[in-house]
Amino acid sequence: MAQSETSWLRSLGEAVRTRRTKLGLTQQEVSVLAGCGPVFIYDVESGRKATLRLDKLLDVLHVLGLQLALEPGQHRLRVSEPAT
Repeated sequence: MAQSETSWLRSLGEAVRTRRTKLGLTQQEVSVLAGCGPVFIYDVESGRKATLRLDKLLDVLHVLGLQLALEPGQHRLRVSEPAT
């Protein structure tokens, strides 16, 4: 896989890890709350697995108070900071 093809995975993983740690949750705790295995949380956060089940990803994002938004544009993935 080319670097450009995986950079969005790393950005997604970093956003998930940052939010999880801000909430004071472990990967294990998030996996229980989201109804998935801890390996899935690791896969998301590591950004190394090119295929992720969307339903599981959405469950994890929901637990963390994050959302996935589809918008027209040129960016493959854009991580927005919460408004203060």
